[in-house]
Amino acid sequence: MNVRRSAVALAAVGVLAAAAPATAAGQSPTPSPKVAIPSGLYGTSDPTYDGVWRQSLTLIAQRTLGYRPAATAVAWLAGQQCANGAFAAFRATPAKACDGKVMVDTNSTAAAVQALRAVGGHEDAVGKAVDWLKSVQNKDGGWGYSPGGASDTNSTSVVVGALAVTGADPAKVNKAGRSPYDLLAAMSLPCDQDGGGALAYQPDKKGRSAANADATAAGVLGALGKGFVAEAGKAPVQASCVKTGRPSPARVADNAGAYLAAAVDRSGHLLSTLPGAKDQPDFGNTADTVVALAADGRTEQAKKTYGWLEKNAGQWAVQSGPAAYAQLILAAHAVGAQPGDFGGTSLVRSLNELGPAPHMDSAAPATKKADGGSSFGVWWFVGVCLVAGIGIGFLLSGRKKRQP
Repeated sequence: MNVRRSAVALAAVGVLAAAAPATAAGQSPTPSPKVAIPSGLYGTSDPTYDGVWRQSLTLIAQRTLGYRPAATAVAWLAGQQCANGAFAAFRATPAKACDGKVMVDTNSTAAAVQALRAVGGHEDAVGKAVDWLKSVQNKDGGWGYSPGGASDTNSTSVVVGALAVTGADPAKVNKAGRSPYDLLAAMSLPCDQDGGGALAYQPDKKGRSAANADATAAGVLGALGKGFVAEAGKAPVQASCVKTGRPSPARVADNAGAYLAAAVDRSGHLLSTLPGAKDQPDFGNTADTVVALAADGRTEQAKKTYGWLEKNAGQWAVQSGPAAYAQLILAAHAVGAQPGDFGGTSLVRSLNELGPAPHMDSAAPATKKADGGSSFGVWWFVGVCLVAGIGIGFLLSGRKKRQP
């Protein structure tokens, strides 16, 4: 996902899978932070505009891998919540009550909901956050980045994910008789238009909509009613865009999946849309696309695109930090790949080393392989790879507790 330097930039381009900088290989890393990095927060870059976002993705990725996140990491995230249930991108002084100057937003709040739900034990905080999200829903059924702001595909989709993981039916979360699925359908471009099947971020000032790959990847998960964590879905009956009047949520997702599959078919990745970044790959949006394609049942294309990431995204993750590693881990999960061996690098170890060490949760639910079989062989093998060389005695206990 593209770099977010300010709340204005966030609102302009939308957020779904990471607020980490979309730094291309060879570019300079993020400058030193202007604020002190709090204890418990992952990453070393300035958290002003992405602290809650990157922490949320980190905790979600760790739980997906079967880790129990460190208590300090969870406490930091939970401590960012305002009394009304909302979250801002980052609060340097969380002990101070939120006032009108604190810029709370739907994206940070929805991401935190998914993370706190994943780690468990924060039902009150999750409930307050969801209530706040419902209170700022727009009359078109969607959400904007800021409360009261124009609805956009990315914000609406991440809120749908938050609703879904808490057991709520997004179709029943209505404002003026419209649900978030109505908003996503309105953002879906007809098949016979340029960029047909894609979703727009939001219409321009003249009401015209244009295809946006970032929004399209977000919209697939939103239309399918899924959060950040997704597994391979059932393949669509028709692989191409299907023209229809008012598309159903499933049709929105399938048409969007067709657009994404075509977009990455030639090169294996998406191109950056940042100014001056012509012909440069967008690693974050490509990782999001892997998840979207897999969730829509386009597993072969998803695996092909993930393969491109394995060969090319390593340096981007190093420079971009925890949110980038989390995106890649979620992409690996979606296609049944092994994040412990990502082009010779362990995404798992790389992420966990950026903050307080989590512990392997022996009670974590099993994760299915891409072929639908038991995950024991895959994930135990990953664990063995991670601890190889540390000592044979550690192998017997590695599933229960991660070596600091």
